[in-house]
Formats: sequence, C-alpha cells, structure tokens
Amino acid sequence: MLHALVGELVMKNTLFDLADRVYVVTGATGALAGSAADYLAGQGARVVYLGRSAEKVDAALAKCRAQTADAQCLGIVADVMQRDMLEQARDTILQKWGRIDGLLNGAGGNMPGATIAPGKDFSDLDFESFQQVVDLNLHGTVLPSLVFGPVMVEGGRGSIINYSSVSAPVVVTRVVGYSAAKAGVENFTRWLAVDMARRTEGKVRVNAVLPGFFLGEQNRRLLTNEDGSLTERGQLVVNQTPFGRFGQADELHGAIHYLLADASKFVTGSILPVDGGFVAFSGV
Repeated sequence: MLHALVGELVMKNTLFDLADRVYVVTGATGALAGSAADYLAGQGARVVYLGRSAEKVDAALAKCRAQTADAQCLGIVADVMQRDMLEQARDTILQKWGRIDGLLNGAGGNMPGATIAPGKDFSDLDFESFQQVVDLNLHGTVLPSLVFGPVMVEGGRGSIINYSSVSAPVVVTRVVGYSAAKAGVENFTRWLAVDMARRTEGKVRVNAVLPGFFLGEQNRRLLTNEDGSLTERGQLVVNQTPFGRFGQADELHGAIHYLLADASKFVTGSILPVDGGFVAFSGV
C-alpha cells in the first residue's frame, strides 16, 4: 500500500513538473508574456526572455531574479520578424542549455491605424498599419515556430503555445487588424498541431491560450479613465464578461502551466479561453 501511495505521489509531481525545462518566451518584456515568463522561472524552469529592447530585457531579467533567488533566466535581444536574430538566439540557447522544451509566442500587439476610430468606418482603415499588425501577430508567431520548432522535433519533446484573442472567434467592433491576425493565429495553431502530431507521433504539441480583456499599457486609456473609472468602451467589455471584470495577468499562469506540462500530453490543436466567460456569453 505504501509503495502504491509513493508511486502515485511521484506520478502527480511529475505530471505538472516544469523544473529545469527550457522555455523560450517571445514578447517577454510585455505584460502577459512577461508575467508568464516570471511564473515559469518561479517553477524552476530555465526561461529565455526574448524582446526587441535591450533595456527592457535587462529590466525583465532583474525583476525575475529579484523575485526568485535561484532563477535560471537568460535574456536575448531579438525581433520576432527577423529570422537571423531568432536563429542566433536559438544557437545561444543550445550552447547554454543544450535543448528547447517549449515556446510561448507571446509577442504581439495592436496599433491605432489598424483600428477603426469612433465616427469612422472601414473605408478609413490605414492599410499599412493593418499589414504591420498582421505581420507582428501572425508572422511573428509563425517565424519563431519555424526557428525553434525543429529543435523540439529533433529533441523528441516540446510544447508550443500561441496567443489568440477573444476578437478571433467573435466580432469585437473596431478591432479589424488585430482580429484578422489572431484569427490567423488560431488557424495556424490547429494546422501546425496536426503537422507536428503526424511527424512526431504526438511528442511535439501546439495549442493556444485565448485571453479575454486584460488591462495593459496598450489598452489602459481605451478601457479606463485617468481616475480608474471605466470608459464607455471599458463598460461594454465588462458588461460582456460574465465575471464582471478584467482579467489579471497571473490568471493565465495555470492554463500555460497545464499546456506546457505532461498533464496535457494528449492535448493538441486546442484553443483554451481564459476570458471570464466573454466568448461564451451571447450578450442577452
């Protein structure tokens, strides 16, 4: 009986154990991906913080090391739209830690020109901005997967997590460029999941998290006033969210942990909402 109980405890610990696994996080200087990177480091993982700004990467590493004394973290300056920089990052990681066990494609964002402003319509869309937003969010997910994915295939194990959005499966008015890009990310997630599953017999998995509305520097002024009260747009979002509030960055950690861990080893091609019920609610 004792032997069976010990075996069960070991199985439970192993199922969610991330210790010493190597995870690459793009957009790791941002709010959501940065929070995820810090969390993974706190779980004993070896975390690579990828960002475009050396100053922001250094700040993110300092924060990580301050909160976790024995954190194993590596900062690399790389643009997710520059293949040569990603390949250099890959080589640096392999030289230091010898493998890559997972990739979080957290780089992304929106810009005003790809959004229809109040009083405007689709004919006012800035197509150049639209292209830039699609490039960053969709192509900035595909390219890191192209560079880091083969390492996981060769290593015989891996998990890729992409970032979708509530604006992908449902229409969020005005947000045209970001919505199109994230819808592409969802399709790409499923496509790559099938491709990887067939080539690796399920050893490399691809899934996505679908965050609801989380306050960050990019959307704070859109959703809240300077005094912290909700704007008209912010109130509409809260009304559409059954939880009646915005999400907190740490509320994505559990979903990310699950999708990276062996606990989800038969899960691929899934889009996991973490949205307070936003997508499920019809609004009536």
